[in-house]
Amino acid sequence: MTSVEPLPSAMAAAREGFVAHLRDEAGRSVHTVRAYSADVGRLLSYSVEQGVDDVAQIDVALLRRWLAHRRGSSAAKATLARQVASIRAFTAWTFRQGLTSTDPGARLSGPSVPRNPPAVLRPEQAEALVTVSGDDPDEVVIRDRAVLELLYGTGVRVSELCGLDVSDVDANRRLIRVTGKGGRQRSVPFGAPAERALALYRKSSRPTLLTVETAALFLGVRGRRLHPSSVRRLLRRSQVRAGVPAVTPHDLRHTAATHLLEGGADLRSVQELLGHASIDSTQIYTHVSARRLRGAFDQAHPRA
Repeated sequence: MTSVEPLPSAMAAAREGFVAHLRDEAGRSVHTVRAYSADVGRLLSYSVEQGVDDVAQIDVALLRRWLAHRRGSSAAKATLARQVASIRAFTAWTFRQGLTSTDPGARLSGPSVPRNPPAVLRPEQAEALVTVSGDDPDEVVIRDRAVLELLYGTGVRVSELCGLDVSDVDANRRLIRVTGKGGRQRSVPFGAPAERALALYRKSSRPTLLTVETAALFLGVRGRRLHPSSVRRLLRRSQVRAGVPAVTPHDLRHTAATHLLEGGADLRSVQELLGHASIDSTQIYTHVSARRLRGAFDQAHPRA
C-alpha cells in the first residue's frame, strides 16, 4: 500500500471518533491509542484503494484481503495479531455507534502468537539485585534501592511506579495506591524490606533530589518525576553490579508474580495484585503452579 491520499471525510471522522473513544472512554494507554490509530488508518487507506469509501461497506472479505496484504508485507506475527485486535475493536465500535449494520471484525481471526513463559530471576538472584547497593549513602543509590525493592516487592508496572505520588503511600498499613491501565486503581501491599528502603529514601534522599515542588514520589536527578527510561537504566546498572542475568522492569514484575505463586499464593490473588483485568492475562504463570503442584504430589502421594 503506497497511497498517502487523505481519507474521505466520513472515514476520517470515524477514525477520529474511535481514537477519542480509546483515549477518553476506554482509558487506553498513549502507546495503545497510537498503535490502534495507525492500524485503523492503514485499513481505511487500503479500503479506499479497493474502491470502498464508507465504513458501512467494509465487510469480512475486505478485512481478510487486508490481512493477507499485511502478511505479504512480512510483518511479524505479534504485529499482525495486534493489528487484528485493532480492527476488531474498531469494527465493534462502529457497530455500537450505528455506523455499520454488522460487525465484520467479529469474524476476523489473526495469527496465533505463542506465549512463552516469562523470564524470571531465582529468589537469591532477585535478593542480590535489590540489595546490591548495601549501605551506600549516595542519595541516588538510596533512591535506586527503594525503586527496586518496590518493583520486586509489589510487582507493579514501571509506569505505575513512576506515576506514584507521595500521598499514594500508606506507610502505616504498608500499602500503595496504584493507578493502572484504564485508570483503574488498586491497593498493593509491600513488605518490610521495601518499607525500610522507602522510609530511608523519603527521609534522606528525596529532600535532596527535590528541586521543584512536585507530588511525585520518585524523583530523577533533576528533581522531577522519575521516568520509566531512567528506571530501566538504574536496573541495568544494578544488574551489572549484582552479577545477575539481564532483566527488564517487566521481567521483574514477572519475577514477583512467579515467586508469589511458588510461595503458595493463588492465581486470583496474583491477578488482583498485578492489576490484570482478566484472569486470562495471569494464566501465563500457571506453569509455575503446575511445577509446584508436581513437587507437592511427588512429596506427598504414596504412589508418586
